Amino acid sequence: MRREDLLLAATSVNPGLDRAAHLRIDLTALAAYPSKTLEVASGAVRTHDGLLHLTDASPQLDAVIFLGLDTAGAAYFAKSGEGDFTSLREVVSQFSAFERLLAAHAVALMNWHESHPHCPRCGSPTVMSSAGNARLCEKDQRELYPRTDSAVIVLVKDVDDRILLGRQASWPEGRYSTFAGFVEPGESFESAVEREVLEECGIVSEQINYLGSQPWPFPASIMVAFEAIAKDPSQALADGVEIERVEWFSRAQFKEATDSGRLVLPPSISIARRMIEGWYGEVLTGGEAWR
Repeated sequence: MRREDLLLAATSVNPGLDRAAHLRIDLTALAAYPSKTLEVASGAVRTHDGLLHLTDASPQLDAVIFLGLDTAGAAYFAKSGEGDFTSLREVVSQFSAFERLLAAHAVALMNWHESHPHCPRCGSPTVMSSAGNARLCEKDQRELYPRTDSAVIVLVKDVDDRILLGRQASWPEGRYSTFAGFVEPGESFESAVEREVLEECGIVSEQINYLGSQPWPFPASIMVAFEAIAKDPSQALADGVEIERVEWFSRAQFKEATDSGRLVLPPSISIARRMIEGWYGEVLTGGEAWR
Protein backbone atom coordinates (compact mmCIF):
# COMPACT_ATOMS: atom_id res chain seq x y z
CA MET A 1 0.00 0.00 0.00
CA ARG A 2 1.40 3.39 -0.95
CA ARG A 3 1.07 6.02 1.72
CA GLU A 4 -0.35 8.49 -0.81
CA ASP A 5 -3.21 6.07 -1.40
CA LEU A 6 -4.20 6.11 2.24
CA LEU A 7 -7.11 8.55 2.64
CA LEU A 8 -6.63 9.68 6.21
CA ALA A 9 -9.36 11.49 8.12
CA ALA A 10 -7.99 14.92 9.03
CA THR A 11 -4.56 13.73 9.98
CA SER A 12 -1.50 13.54 7.82
CA VAL A 13 -1.44 17.13 6.60
CA ASN A 14 -2.28 20.17 8.73
CA PRO A 15 -5.20 21.87 6.90
CA GLY A 16 -4.24 25.36 8.04
CA LEU A 17 -4.20 25.62 11.84
CA ASP A 18 -1.07 27.24 13.30
CA ARG A 19 -1.00 26.39 17.00
CA ALA A 20 1.15 29.50 17.60
CA ALA A 21 2.55 28.31 20.92
CA HIS A 22 4.31 31.64 21.54
CA LEU A 23 0.93 33.34 22.03
CA ARG A 24 -0.02 31.01 24.88
CA ILE A 25 2.15 33.03 27.25
CA ASP A 26 1.42 36.46 25.74
CA LEU A 27 -2.26 37.13 26.35
CA THR A 28 -1.88 40.82 25.49
CA ALA A 29 -0.72 39.95 21.98
CA LEU A 30 -3.34 37.19 21.71
CA ALA A 31 -6.14 39.61 22.59
CA ALA A 32 -5.32 41.69 19.51
CA TYR A 33 -6.35 38.95 17.08
CA PRO A 34 -9.90 38.65 15.73
CA SER A 35 -11.43 35.60 17.40
CA LYS A 36 -13.76 32.67 16.84
CA THR A 37 -14.92 30.43 19.69
CA LEU A 38 -16.48 26.98 19.74
CA GLU A 39 -18.26 25.44 22.71
CA VAL A 40 -17.52 21.93 23.94
CA ALA A 41 -19.20 19.69 26.53
CA SER A 42 -18.38 16.07 27.42
CA GLY A 43 -16.93 15.10 24.06
CA ALA A 44 -19.65 16.96 22.15
CA VAL A 45 -19.60 20.22 20.18
CA ARG A 46 -22.07 22.96 19.38
CA THR A 47 -23.31 22.71 15.80
CA HIS A 48 -25.69 24.61 13.52
CA ASP A 49 -27.20 23.02 10.41
CA GLY A 50 -24.61 20.25 10.59
CA LEU A 51 -21.65 22.63 10.72
CA LEU A 52 -19.36 23.52 13.59
CA HIS A 53 -20.89 26.55 15.31
CA LEU A 54 -18.40 29.35 15.99
CA THR A 55 -19.09 32.69 17.65
CA ASP A 56 -17.21 35.94 16.98
CA ALA A 57 -17.57 37.39 20.48
CA SER A 58 -14.24 38.19 22.15
CA PRO A 59 -13.64 35.55 24.84
CA GLN A 60 -12.41 35.99 28.39
CA LEU A 61 -8.88 34.72 27.82
CA ASP A 62 -8.37 33.22 31.27
CA ALA A 63 -11.43 30.98 30.81
CA VAL A 64 -10.88 29.56 27.32
CA ILE A 65 -8.48 27.30 25.47
CA PHE A 66 -6.43 28.86 22.69
CA LEU A 67 -6.38 26.43 19.76
CA GLY A 68 -4.40 28.38 17.16
CA LEU A 69 -4.55 30.75 14.20
CA ASP A 70 -5.97 30.17 10.74
CA THR A 71 -4.25 31.32 7.57
CA ALA A 72 -6.21 34.60 7.65
CA GLY A 73 -4.92 35.43 11.13
CA ALA A 74 -8.05 34.69 13.15
CA ALA A 75 -7.56 33.15 16.59
CA TYR A 76 -9.64 30.10 17.53
CA PHE A 77 -10.69 29.25 21.07
CA ALA A 78 -12.71 26.59 22.85
CA LYS A 79 -14.75 26.95 26.01
CA SER A 80 -17.02 24.79 28.11
CA GLY A 81 -20.68 25.32 27.37
CA GLU A 82 -24.18 24.29 28.38
CA GLY A 83 -27.29 23.39 26.45
CA ASP A 84 -27.71 21.31 23.31
CA PHE A 85 -24.59 19.69 21.90
CA THR A 86 -23.90 17.02 19.31
CA SER A 87 -21.51 14.13 19.87
CA LEU A 88 -18.36 14.67 17.85
CA ARG A 89 -18.60 11.05 16.68
CA GLU A 90 -21.97 11.77 15.07
CA VAL A 91 -21.08 14.89 13.10
CA VAL A 92 -17.35 14.94 12.48
CA SER A 93 -17.71 13.24 9.08
CA GLN A 94 -19.70 16.30 7.91
CA PHE A 95 -16.94 18.74 8.86
CA SER A 96 -14.21 20.12 6.63
CA ALA A 97 -10.64 18.99 7.30
CA PHE A 98 -10.00 22.23 9.18
CA GLU A 99 -13.14 21.83 11.30
CA ARG A 100 -12.24 18.21 12.10
CA LEU A 101 -8.80 19.23 13.32
CA LEU A 102 -10.23 22.13 15.30
CA ALA A 103 -12.92 19.99 16.93
CA ALA A 104 -10.54 17.12 17.75
CA HIS A 105 -8.08 19.56 19.31
CA ALA A 106 -10.79 21.25 21.37
CA VAL A 107 -12.47 18.05 22.59
CA ALA A 108 -9.17 16.38 23.52
CA LEU A 109 -8.00 19.37 25.55
CA MET A 110 -11.37 19.86 27.25
CA ASN A 111 -11.48 16.16 28.16
CA TRP A 112 -8.06 16.54 29.76
CA HIS A 113 -9.02 19.67 31.72
CA GLU A 114 -12.19 18.05 33.04
CA SER A 115 -10.33 14.93 34.23
CA HIS A 116 -7.38 16.72 35.88
CA PRO A 117 -8.79 19.15 38.47
CA HIS A 118 -6.07 18.19 40.98
CA CYS A 119 -2.30 17.91 40.96
CA PRO A 120 -1.19 14.25 40.61
CA ARG A 121 1.80 14.93 42.87
CA CYS A 122 0.22 16.65 45.90
CA GLY A 123 -3.55 16.58 45.27
CA SER A 124 -3.96 20.35 45.36
CA PRO A 125 -6.41 22.08 43.00
CA THR A 126 -5.13 23.06 39.57
CA VAL A 127 -6.18 25.92 37.29
CA MET A 128 -5.83 26.50 33.55
CA SER A 129 -2.63 28.16 32.38
CA SER A 130 -0.80 28.87 29.12
CA ALA A 131 -4.04 29.97 27.49
CA GLY A 132 -5.68 26.66 28.36
CA ASN A 133 -2.89 24.45 27.06
CA ALA A 134 -1.62 23.49 30.52
CA ARG A 135 -2.73 23.44 34.16
CA LEU A 136 -0.99 24.98 37.13
CA CYS A 137 -0.85 23.50 40.63
CA GLU A 138 -1.99 26.24 43.02
CA LYS A 139 0.24 24.93 45.81
CA ASP A 140 3.68 24.39 44.25
CA GLN A 141 3.16 26.26 40.96
CA ARG A 142 4.11 23.16 38.98
CA GLU A 143 2.80 23.27 35.43
CA LEU A 144 1.06 20.16 34.09
CA TYR A 145 0.71 19.29 30.42
CA PRO A 146 -1.82 17.16 28.49
CA ARG A 147 -0.93 13.58 27.76
CA THR A 148 -1.92 11.62 24.66
CA ASP A 149 -2.35 7.84 24.79
CA SER A 150 -0.57 6.22 21.86
CA ALA A 151 -2.25 3.26 20.18
CA VAL A 152 -1.25 1.20 17.17
CA ILE A 153 -3.76 0.05 14.59
CA VAL A 154 -2.77 -2.64 12.12
CA LEU A 155 -3.94 -3.85 8.73
CA VAL A 156 -2.82 -7.49 8.62
CA LYS A 157 -2.26 -8.89 5.11
CA ASP A 158 -0.85 -12.08 3.61
CA VAL A 159 1.44 -12.59 0.62
CA ASP A 160 -1.64 -12.97 -1.60
CA ASP A 161 -2.77 -9.48 -0.52
CA ARG A 162 -5.79 -10.68 1.41
CA ILE A 163 -6.62 -8.78 4.62
CA LEU A 164 -7.50 -10.19 8.02
CA LEU A 165 -10.31 -8.46 9.91
CA GLY A 166 -11.70 -9.19 13.35
CA ARG A 167 -14.82 -8.40 15.35
CA GLN A 168 -15.55 -7.78 19.00
CA ALA A 169 -18.60 -9.33 20.62
CA SER A 170 -19.86 -5.90 21.74
CA TRP A 171 -20.05 -4.58 18.17
CA PRO A 172 -23.19 -4.59 16.00
CA GLU A 173 -23.83 -7.76 14.03
CA GLY A 174 -21.44 -8.04 11.09
CA ARG A 175 -19.10 -5.23 12.17
CA TYR A 176 -15.42 -6.04 11.48
CA SER A 177 -12.31 -3.91 11.66
CA THR A 178 -8.54 -3.89 11.82
CA PHE A 179 -6.61 -4.76 14.99
CA ALA A 180 -5.57 -2.14 17.54
CA GLY A 181 -4.24 -1.63 21.03
CA PHE A 182 -2.40 0.77 23.30
CA VAL A 183 1.38 1.03 23.36
CA GLU A 184 2.71 -0.15 26.71
CA PRO A 185 5.47 1.59 28.74
CA GLY A 186 8.93 0.97 27.30
CA GLU A 187 7.50 -0.41 24.05
CA SER A 188 8.19 0.81 20.52
CA PHE A 189 5.36 1.16 18.00
CA GLU A 190 6.70 -1.80 16.04
CA SER A 191 6.89 -3.99 19.14
CA ALA A 192 3.33 -3.01 20.01
CA VAL A 193 2.24 -4.05 16.51
CA GLU A 194 3.84 -7.47 16.91
CA ARG A 195 2.36 -7.98 20.38
CA GLU A 196 -1.17 -6.79 19.65
CA VAL A 197 -1.50 -8.78 16.43
CA LEU A 198 -0.18 -11.94 18.09
CA GLU A 199 -2.43 -11.47 21.13
CA GLU A 200 -5.63 -10.68 19.26
CA CYS A 201 -5.45 -12.95 16.22
CA GLY A 202 -2.54 -15.36 16.72
CA ILE A 203 -0.51 -14.01 13.80
CA VAL A 204 3.27 -13.52 13.81
CA SER A 205 3.96 -10.27 11.91
CA GLU A 206 6.60 -9.56 9.28
CA GLN A 207 7.40 -6.53 7.10
CA ILE A 208 5.84 -3.94 9.39
CA ASN A 209 5.35 -0.62 7.58
CA TYR A 210 4.11 2.74 8.87
CA LEU A 211 1.06 4.19 7.09
CA GLY A 212 -0.05 7.33 8.93
CA SER A 213 -1.76 8.58 12.08
CA GLN A 214 -4.99 10.09 13.34
CA PRO A 215 -5.89 12.01 16.51
CA TRP A 216 -8.72 10.20 18.27
CA PRO A 217 -10.06 12.33 21.15
CA PHE A 218 -12.26 9.59 22.64
CA PRO A 219 -10.99 10.53 25.13
CA ALA A 220 -7.30 11.26 24.33
CA SER A 221 -5.58 8.94 21.87
CA ILE A 222 -3.41 9.09 18.79
CA MET A 223 -3.90 6.18 16.41
CA VAL A 224 -0.66 5.20 14.67
CA ALA A 225 -1.37 3.04 11.62
CA PHE A 226 0.73 0.20 10.27
CA GLU A 227 0.41 -2.68 7.86
CA ALA A 228 2.03 -6.05 8.51
CA ILE A 229 2.40 -9.30 6.60
CA ALA A 230 1.35 -12.54 8.29
CA LYS A 231 4.17 -15.07 8.49
CA ASP A 232 1.67 -17.96 8.45
CA PRO A 233 -1.94 -16.99 7.57
CA SER A 234 -3.23 -20.40 8.68
CA GLN A 235 -2.42 -19.47 12.29
CA ALA A 236 -5.15 -16.79 12.42
CA LEU A 237 -7.29 -17.42 15.49
CA ALA A 238 -9.38 -15.02 17.58
CA ASP A 239 -8.21 -14.70 21.18
CA GLY A 240 -11.79 -15.17 22.46
CA VAL A 241 -11.38 -12.25 24.85
CA GLU A 242 -11.15 -9.01 22.89
CA ILE A 243 -11.79 -10.60 19.50
CA GLU A 244 -14.49 -13.23 18.99
CA ARG A 245 -13.98 -13.92 15.29
CA VAL A 246 -11.40 -13.29 12.55
CA GLU A 247 -11.76 -13.75 8.81
CA TRP A 248 -9.52 -13.42 5.74
CA PHE A 249 -10.88 -11.47 2.76
CA SER A 250 -9.72 -11.25 -0.81
CA ARG A 251 -11.02 -8.21 -2.69
CA ALA A 252 -13.71 -10.33 -4.36
CA GLN A 253 -14.78 -11.83 -1.02
CA PHE A 254 -14.72 -8.39 0.59
CA LYS A 255 -16.95 -6.93 -2.14
CA GLU A 256 -19.41 -9.81 -1.86
CA ALA A 257 -19.57 -9.46 1.93
CA THR A 258 -20.09 -5.69 1.91
CA ASP A 259 -22.60 -5.76 -0.96
CA SER A 260 -24.66 -8.40 0.83
CA GLY A 261 -24.55 -6.54 4.13
CA ARG A 262 -22.80 -9.41 5.89
CA LEU A 263 -19.76 -7.20 6.50
CA VAL A 264 -20.28 -3.87 8.29
CA LEU A 265 -17.36 -1.45 8.13
CA PRO A 266 -15.80 0.94 10.66
CA PRO A 267 -17.07 4.56 10.49
CA SER A 268 -15.96 6.62 7.50
CA ILE A 269 -13.99 9.10 9.61
CA SER A 270 -11.83 6.43 11.24
CA ILE A 271 -8.33 5.57 10.16
CA ALA A 272 -9.38 1.90 10.20
CA ARG A 273 -11.82 2.65 7.38
CA ARG A 274 -9.14 4.57 5.45
CA MET A 275 -6.69 1.68 5.80
CA ILE A 276 -9.24 -0.75 4.41
CA GLU A 277 -10.13 1.62 1.57
CA GLY A 278 -6.44 2.06 0.75
CA TRP A 279 -6.10 -1.70 0.39
CA TYR A 280 -9.34 -2.09 -1.57
CA GLY A 281 -8.41 0.71 -3.96
CA GLU A 282 -11.43 3.00 -3.72
CA VAL A 283 -13.58 4.94 -1.30
CA LEU A 284 -16.30 2.75 0.18
CA THR A 285 -19.82 3.97 0.97
CA GLY A 286 -22.46 2.90 3.45
CA GLY A 287 -22.52 -0.13 5.70
CA GLU A 288 -20.82 1.36 8.74
CA ALA A 289 -21.29 1.36 12.50
CA TRP A 290 -19.61 2.90 15.53
CA ARG A 291 -20.24 0.24 18.16
